[in-house]
Amino acid sequence: MSQQTPYEKLGVTETASFEEIQAAKTRLTQQYSNDVKTVEDIEAAYDSIIMERLKLRQEGRIKVPDRIRFAERQREIPPTPPPLSLDNSPSWLQQFIDTPSSQDILWPTGIFLALALFVAFSSANSSSISVFLALGVFANIYFLNRKENKFGRALLITLAGLFIGVGLGWGIAQILQGANISAEMSQSFIGMAIFFIFWLSSSFFR
Repeated sequence: MSQQTPYEKLGVTETASFEEIQAAKTRLTQQYSNDVKTVEDIEAAYDSIIMERLKLRQEGRIKVPDRIRFAERQREIPPTPPPLSLDNSPSWLQQFIDTPSSQDILWPTGIFLALALFVAFSSANSSSISVFLALGVFANIYFLNRKENKFGRALLITLAGLFIGVGLGWGIAQILQGANISAEMSQSFIGMAIFFIFWLSSSFFR
């Protein structure tokens, strides 16, 4: 086989496709698997043909598939996970979840942030905190009701957020009991937790 051209060694023509060349190389390698020298000649002929094809491709004379490489293997591209979409969520959840605009988030953020700061940094007594919480309840109902004009739903979501906020704030206060926080500080934590839940519900619920 040493006096033959690379194409003759593989038993293909110069116009053979890459698939034909690769199939011939595989077939001959298996056929002469016990003859190391012949297998090396087959590998050398295959590499020579690929080098020639790549050179011709660079010169624009032929079009060779991109997958032709010597010892390179195509890297498997990991599948891209599908983006999260509300379209695949249950219908009952889609009725409550909202995709807010920047305007829908801006106003609740400003209102509830201001109320949370009043509660956190003022030396307010219980009655004053109750006033701030009442303002937060009315604000949350207003922001929710203006989206769907369903007052009952807005009221229920607000009440649920109120109870969740109380539970969250109370839990935080219990965790920080070791810091010897005062009762007023505990009330402040509860108030801030409520306003945080109100912000979430008014921004991302409807």
